[in-house]
Amino acid sequence: MAIIYRATLTPNKPTLISAWLDTRPGSGQGPDEVLGTYRFDDPEGEVGVEAFLLRRGGRLLHLPLTYRGAPLDGHDSDLVGTVEHSVLGKRWVYDGTADEVALACFRRALNGEQEQAELEVWEGDRPVERRAQQVVVTRENGTGGDDTGASRGGELLLPHVLDDAPEGRSRLRARWADQQAVVAALV
Repeated sequence: MAIIYRATLTPNKPTLISAWLDTRPGSGQGPDEVLGTYRFDDPEGEVGVEAFLLRRGGRLLHLPLTYRGAPLDGHDSDLVGTVEHSVLGKRWVYDGTADEVALACFRRALNGEQEQAELEVWEGDRPVERRAQQVVVTRENGTGGDDTGASRGGELLLPHVLDDAPEGRSRLRARWADQQAVVAALV
């Protein structure tokens, strides 16, 4: 269950993401249009894992992020930025494609061992509503051999730019509105 607090973030997520993408080669240029998000639960309950789908300058981007209560040692170059959360305090936001907690979530999802998180909105210390998913993520068999579950290894493909669908023996397909894209694969 992903807990989402009714809170103010400074800067807000779209502002933080836009500023970071401006520094990333291959991210395109132009205004960002957030298409939707989805989340995974960290089994330890310490790290927030949220992935954004957005359009920027005609490109479809996939941006997994992690939210941490302290800096992640050795990952200065993966820091997207910091935000002040009105409930949780200062949060360090990292590129999830370089954060082992997010990578483990995607691996488990690709191996059929984890589903995307249900969303629960909290006000203070109590839940007040369940929120519908903006993006629904499902696991599917891909190319590259049968996916009998005999092997849990393999290379994780988790691209930021979704110009071409990543291929592998197992894939995650994201669906939102009337659109869809493969966002991850296990080769």
